[in-house]
Amino acid sequence: MSTQLHPYLSFRDNAKEAMEYYQSVFGGELTRSTFAEFQASEDPSEQDKTMHSSLTTPNGMSVMASDTPNSMEYKPGNNFSLSLSGDNADEAELSGYWNRLVDGGSVTMPLEVAPWGDKFGMCVDRFGVAWMVNIAGAPADVTADAPRGAASSDTV
Repeated sequence: MSTQLHPYLSFRDNAKEAMEYYQSVFGGELTRSTFAEFQASEDPSEQDKTMHSSLTTPNGMSVMASDTPNSMEYKPGNNFSLSLSGDNADEAELSGYWNRLVDGGSVTMPLEVAPWGDKFGMCVDRFGVAWMVNIAGAPADVTADAPRGAASSDTV
């Protein structure tokens, strides 16, 4: 797998509905994981919310989305990120991007092993653009040199 760049949309409570709509518009395969599946929230009202969703169309377009946890700010208009993803063969490249993106920016979530087993991190670069980096299949004992965890399990 080579490194890929995807738009990543954030919603408050309707990511599932939005992604099903985008699937009806563009076609393709839609996958979805909930917060409950990864024990990602202790808030009972968030258990069935979308932790990660991905739509891949027959012509190769893709978009990803999730519901914003209640504890995080949600601002329509600023509800998107850019997601860089690849596998452990791309780790050096992706970690290099991460290190350069956080230089002068801020780390929202350190780049480290996430509950789904991939290495994942979130940051905002010096220009205010939100980024996510996901390294699939990264060994559990691997850590980044600089500030440093989305899989999907069901098909909709």
